Amino acid sequence: MAGFRVGDLHALRMVPHPAVTLLLDFGAGTSVVDCGAGRRQRGCLVAGPGFGSGGTARARGENVECVQVRLSPVVARAVLGVSPAELDGDLVALDDLWGRDVPRIRERLSEAASWPERFALTEALLARRRACGPPVDPEVAWAWRRIVAGHGLLRVDGLADEVGWSRKRLWSRFRSQLGLAPKRAATLVRFDEAAHRLVAGEPAAAVAAGTGYADQSHLHRDVMAFTGTTPAAVAGETFLAVDDLAWAWPGTPAAQVG
Repeated sequence: MAGFRVGDLHALRMVPHPAVTLLLDFGAGTSVVDCGAGRRQRGCLVAGPGFGSGGTARARGENVECVQVRLSPVVARAVLGVSPAELDGDLVALDDLWGRDVPRIRERLSEAASWPERFALTEALLARRRACGPPVDPEVAWAWRRIVAGHGLLRVDGLADEVGWSRKRLWSRFRSQLGLAPKRAATLVRFDEAAHRLVAGEPAAAVAAGTGYADQSHLHRDVMAFTGTTPAAVAGETFLAVDDLAWAWPGTPAAQVG
């Protein structure tokens, strides 16, 4: 989790991430996400894994206040009440999933006296929903964790043998429960690793070699496909540059990012 308070947000590119992104907008200001092709969404939102691919999604607004959560696809189905597959990598209004609970959540976050209090409220909300929701198959969760632990470099063809399923069964269950196919998941995890190395200042050639790309051109094609821009431009992306501060410790709430 991370808390954001931004007075004037100018068309910030939303870079794809291997998580389900939950945006709990609670301020009096206006937050808008332009999804491309003239579509836009406002308020509390949820995005499927890889949302923003192609570089068409932009966030903007004035006096934006929100809590943003990155949910592992493994727990997202339980928390959201629907499979991430139903998001289809896109952005939807949270009201469509949680209905009348959303205004109450916004009110409680707005009334909270501090960011730690808002994080605690959000964490308790997610824990309650997760406890009541359906878990994914253990084999699917294990396959996802293998892909993440391998930084997307794992050859996914062998995962079915490792869990004792047919390849067709694993691919079908993985896609239906997590919202993306295993190969797409591995590609997205690898891209995320590469993007953050670029932001950290590593040369593109070194990033390509260190993240399993065939060469620098291969990295360039992947970055263009996910962001619509070059590796050099991604290195300056604000949306990625705050990650070390906003999500400093995996699984724990972060401090406010102004």
